[in-house]
Amino acid sequence: MNDSLYIAATGMHMQQKSVDTISNNLANVNTPGFKKGKVSFEDLVYREVSRSGRTDETQGAGSLWHGSGVGIFSLAKVFTPGELKKTDLPLDIAIQGDGFFEVTTVDGSSAYSRGGSLMVDKDGFLATADGHALKPSIHIGLDAKEISIKADGRVLARNGNQTEMNEAGRIELAHFSDTTGLQSLGGNLYKPSERSGDAIYGKPGEDGVGTLAQGFVESSNVKLIEEMVDLMVAQRAYESSVKVIQASDEMLAMSNNLRK
Repeated sequence: MNDSLYIAATGMHMQQKSVDTISNNLANVNTPGFKKGKVSFEDLVYREVSRSGRTDETQGAGSLWHGSGVGIFSLAKVFTPGELKKTDLPLDIAIQGDGFFEVTTVDGSSAYSRGGSLMVDKDGFLATADGHALKPSIHIGLDAKEISIKADGRVLARNGNQTEMNEAGRIELAHFSDTTGLQSLGGNLYKPSERSGDAIYGKPGEDGVGTLAQGFVESSNVKLIEEMVDLMVAQRAYESSVKVIQASDEMLAMSNNLRK
C-alpha cells in the first residue's frame, strides 16, 4: 500500500475545510457582530512500520513510526472584539467587553448573542432584530417616545404623555470561562457546551462582562488582509498535497511497467 496517497488526500481534505471557513469569514465581513471562524489542525495516529536494532529514546526501543496524515483539532470562533460603528439609533447597543446578551429562542431555550440591534416586539418587550426576546424580559411598551440605555444596563423609557424617563428594567450580560467552546447556531447566536462551561451572569460594568454603548453596533472582526493571506497559504498547501499524489502515482506507474 502506498501510504503517501492517503496521507496527501487527508491534507487536501483538511485544506478544503480551511478554505470553506475562510470563505464563510469573507462572506460575513460586513455582518454586524459576526465572529470569524478558525480551523486548527492536528496530526493523525502514528503507527509502527518496522523495527530496527537501534534504540531511540524518543520513538521507543528499535521502533520506526510514521504518521497517517492530518485532521481537524478544532473549528472554533475567535471572539476578539470588532470595531464599534456609530449609528445613533437608540436601540443599537454594542457590548464593550466579553459579555453576551441572553435571549429566548423559538423553542423556548436560551441562547447568547453579541448582536446588539434591538427592537420592541409586538408585545412591547425588548428583543433582538430577529425577534428573540431578551432575558430577563424588559417591557418598554408600544407607545415609547424615548428610550435611553445606560452603560450599566439600565433601560429608561418615556411613554405617552409622560414628562420624565422611568426605569423599565436592566439588561444583564453573561460571559463564559472559555468562549472558544461556544457552539454556533447561526444568526449570531451561540449555545454553551461542556468546554465553554455554563454562563456566568453579571451586571454591565461588573464582574468583567463589559459595558453597553447606545447608538453603536459592533462590526465583524474579520480582517480582509489576514483572510486573504490565509487563503493563499491554504491554496499552496492544497497544491503541495496534489503534487505528492501525482508523484506517488508516477512511482506506482513505474513499478507497474517493470519488466523482468
